[in-house]
Amino acid sequence: MRGRLTLGFALLRGLGLGALLLLLFNPTRSRPAATTTPPLVLLDASLSMRGTNGPWHAALDSARRLAGPGGGLIWRFGDDVTAFDTSPPAAGASRLAPALAAAGARGGPVVVVTDGVITDTLDLPADLRRRPRIVVLPRAPFFDAYVAAVDGPRRVSATDTIRLHVAYGAAGARAAITARTATLSVSSGGRRLTAHDVALPDSGALTTELIFPAARLATGWSALDVRLETAGDAEPRDDARRIAIDVSPQPSVVVIGAPPDWESRFFAKTIADVARVPVKVFVETEPGRWRDGATLAPVAGDAVARAAAGARLLALFGDPRRLATYRRRAGLIVWPLTGERAGDWYVDPPPASPLAGALAGIAWDSLPPALALADLPADSGDMVLLTARVARRGSSRPLAVLHDSAGARRVSVAAAGLWRWGFRGGAPGEAYRALVAAVTDWLLGTSAPGAGRVETLTTEAANGTPLRWRWTGRDVPRPLPIVLESPGGVRADTLRFDAQGQAVLRLPPDAYRWRLVDGTERGLVIVEEYADEWRPAAVTVAPQVGESGVGRVTVAARDGWWLFALAIAAFAGEWAWRRRQGLP
Repeated sequence: MRGRLTLGFALLRGLGLGALLLLLFNPTRSRPAATTTPPLVLLDASLSMRGTNGPWHAALDSARRLAGPGGGLIWRFGDDVTAFDTSPPAAGASRLAPALAAAGARGGPVVVVTDGVITDTLDLPADLRRRPRIVVLPRAPFFDAYVAAVDGPRRVSATDTIRLHVAYGAAGARAAITARTATLSVSSGGRRLTAHDVALPDSGALTTELIFPAARLATGWSALDVRLETAGDAEPRDDARRIAIDVSPQPSVVVIGAPPDWESRFFAKTIADVARVPVKVFVETEPGRWRDGATLAPVAGDAVARAAAGARLLALFGDPRRLATYRRRAGLIVWPLTGERAGDWYVDPPPASPLAGALAGIAWDSLPPALALADLPADSGDMVLLTARVARRGSSRPLAVLHDSAGARRVSVAAAGLWRWGFRGGAPGEAYRALVAAVTDWLLGTSAPGAGRVETLTTEAANGTPLRWRWTGRDVPRPLPIVLESPGGVRADTLRFDAQGQAVLRLPPDAYRWRLVDGTERGLVIVEEYADEWRPAAVTVAPQVGESGVGRVTVAARDGWWLFALAIAAFAGEWAWRRRQGLP
């Protein structure tokens, strides 16, 4: 009896001391955090979900089942994150990262239901990628021939030749009825302009060029359809791309380089971008021999003279003696590149002039210097636009001057090497664009208040992506009512600009001729039926169980009550037992 009592005392004492040691050292362990948050289901709502063999209805049923009857949420994701509804998918991309980031802020288990084609898989952080349970419902394989891209000029004159660079390809396994060749055609308003037979690749994309005269198009904006016609194609919605082209009777801007150099090349590229008018470039590669600046095709001298006479703005680069026959009084830019004084000519902040406001805000100290500066002929009617000093020392010399006599405006620029501003990009590139835009507006007389408040950033947009406009006015951006006319009807909307001066509109596929209600701005924008999501693509995410979604917490020994209770119970039990046995 005494031995049993001794063993019992030892057990109680050991339990108490063991509990005290655990409380003293306080070991920790990790366990899932307790939560009652219902699951969050992220449902892929990109266009691929309702494309050929798309699993939209199965994904919708799976999302509802996974959300459960206990109050689980469903969010749609594509190019952004939206609340759940049963409308067909309309997003032109499958970006999962924003949805996972928003789900992480909410907490709780996360389930992703998708066809597996995620656009931003490589951009997903490792912790976000591990967390969700992923349910993949892949599309069944199919063959698809498609037009991947179309590139070409947006503004041409009626005498130009339009060259469209077309990328086309094929994906998926061919069936017995699948043709090995196809026809690429260009049409406008249902009228075929040109066609070309091409061979379809086994996979991937090829490029070709479609050429036709601009005279086949009506003056003004036209929507061109570039279509791939083939047999055995399971997905017809990516067989065509559309491009908007503006045709003018005569080029609004003609740039002549004699001889050609980088200055005229960068000027022509920049003025076509900022002025958004047809630009024609001619270069005199040899005395008396003219070529088209874009194609280097030979051009007759009388054709150059006619284009120069009909242009609203004429820019002459090079030797003044070789260009003397093309000088005229109105809308003229003269940029002589002879007789310069070499050196590092740094441009000073502009003095007072009609264009000083348009050049405000440029960081002039950050611009690279001009390489040389020529002497400008003195004229009492000239206004100095810009000045420069060699090595920022000595007296300033005129770099650019304005001349306005009886409405006949002319700009003379004496610097060589300003093209380096546009070549460098960044702040110098923006300064070059601002200078060209200001000079162009002044020469064309488009600087009246209220003119040119907006411009389109995207003339064409793929299905499921927005059209974008940019505020270009000199006052504060404000909402602008806009009217859009299409074969499907007329709709009114409002351009609302954000802090960056951009406005977006999401429209169904169609060609829209737009105009501002309270202005003269107008143009053509196109939302294509095409989308990358229609094409078959490899699955980029695999199914996974994922983490619990509730996170883990670190628990220390002292965080629980049971060790304290065990120590107290063990020592109290030993004391009571000893007292009952009459032991001290």
